[in-house]
Amino acid sequence: MTLSRLFLLTGLLAALGLPGIVHADRIKDLASFQGVRTNQLVGYGLVVGLDGTGDQTTQTPFTTQSIFNMLTQMGVNLPPGSGPKMQLKNIAAVMVTADLPAFAQIGQNIDVTVSSIGNAKSLRGGTLVMMPLKGADGQVYAMAQGSLAVSGAGAAASGSKAQINHLGVGRIPAGATVERTVATTLGASGNLNLELRQSDFQTASRVVEVVNKRFGNGTARAVNGRVIEVRTPAGENERVAFLGEVESLNVSPAQSMAKVIINARTGSVVMNQAVTLDRSAVSHGNLSVVISTTSNVSQPEAFSKGQTVVTQESQIEITAKEGEVMLVRPSASLAEVVKALNSIGATPQDLLAILQALKASGALHAELEVI
Repeated sequence: MTLSRLFLLTGLLAALGLPGIVHADRIKDLASFQGVRTNQLVGYGLVVGLDGTGDQTTQTPFTTQSIFNMLTQMGVNLPPGSGPKMQLKNIAAVMVTADLPAFAQIGQNIDVTVSSIGNAKSLRGGTLVMMPLKGADGQVYAMAQGSLAVSGAGAAASGSKAQINHLGVGRIPAGATVERTVATTLGASGNLNLELRQSDFQTASRVVEVVNKRFGNGTARAVNGRVIEVRTPAGENERVAFLGEVESLNVSPAQSMAKVIINARTGSVVMNQAVTLDRSAVSHGNLSVVISTTSNVSQPEAFSKGQTVVTQESQIEITAKEGEVMLVRPSASLAEVVKALNSIGATPQDLLAILQALKASGALHAELEVI
């Protein structure tokens, strides 16, 4: 994979962000109001109705224990000690997760994700039995139940197996009903904090300027580089309309901090348009080691009662390519940085070491983050 292909998307973004082109974003794309957030819900349940692809209950004792408890609660009397003896392959133990959106009301439906926690082969065709979804405080906020939608498919026969996508996770659209609301006092005290998604003093100052220009001086003030305090109207209807208008205002955000993100596992390198390079010299070379093994067989003649002797002969070849010193010219835009790195002719994996060396030498003006 060449660097030109690796940086194709980054180069296109650079072309869109050339100096002189001023772009504006809505405040709702840059910030959110404090308290307007989702809450995570989680629960444990059982999926039934599987076609023999459920948990192997001898290896997942919690599944049989859950079945025993569920049947007992439904009035089914089971002999003592019969739980471990159950061999039901049509049931799977699962974890159910969901996001409770802000201002969710009782009776509203939300989507849930169902994930196997046992050794079930597939959840396809299963039905989630009614179970509660709890928040971090241990309170029940929703009840989930319904048929799973699994995007994957698979088949196995005579030792052969074929599978498309993942079969251990499914979703239930609108599979949970909200039973408890989360109280949110939005600006009831007369003030509401607007939080930038990325802390930046200049962007915070520009947001304050735009809001005060539209609604009058004193409406907004910057607490710090992330939090902006906004004065809201007293009435609820006026407050909602005011906040909606604030979110729709356009602001030109400040240029983000220069950063290079390196994924050492995949060899991916992504950088933003603020990255620059100083004039520097880079030497790049490769060292390859090839080890080949040949088997030599010595077989005795017929009726000689000898033994066949097998010996291994290994050859090691080390090839060192000469590194060429390349002059990297100074650059002031992302497109020029990509062009300079392409001139080196390094692979994405080699580029990881080159960028780290450029950062250590002070030639790369950006924050280097390895993930």
